[in-house]
Amino acid sequence: MTTSTLQLLKCGVRFDPPALVITYKDWKANKLRRRTMPLRNFNKNSNIESTIKDLKENPRHNRFVQLLSMAQFHRLLSIIKDKLSGLSLEASIARNNDMDTVRADEDLNKVDSETLVRKKLQMDSTFEKNKKQPGDPDFQYNVEVDFEDVVGKVESSGWDSGEDSDPDF
Repeated sequence: MTTSTLQLLKCGVRFDPPALVITYKDWKANKLRRRTMPLRNFNKNSNIESTIKDLKENPRHNRFVQLLSMAQFHRLLSIIKDKLSGLSLEASIARNNDMDTVRADEDLNKVDSETLVRKKLQMDSTFEKNKKQPGDPDFQYNVEVDFEDVVGKVESSGWDSGEDSDPDF
């Protein structure tokens, strides 16, 4: 059975013992199935990245793991981790919703590594969704935009002045 015959319908978590639960459609057998993937030794101090790597390398679960996006993985494991840390489900979902929202005024240099990974996953997802490729109906080659009207006056900096720069660089 290949992943092309599987379609993810729902994904969720189980808290005791920790596990990921997915419901999927097996088109080859034309059946609705549920798969529970236990997270052995997962606790409030576990590293989410290493847990994802372990699940992807597990031959019993890897074809089902491929159905989930990295953003979904991080969100689900973060909810389990929050619950194991004593956070309520509602508070965890609110925290995860905030982590999955990218705001223009937010300084990502000042956030922790888990938040940064989640924000980057959201930015990657948005980029892929909005990306224009040859063959798309509204694709244009070599689009030029004049940003002077948008930003205002462009500030110049002296770091690239030609007087003391090395022309053979």
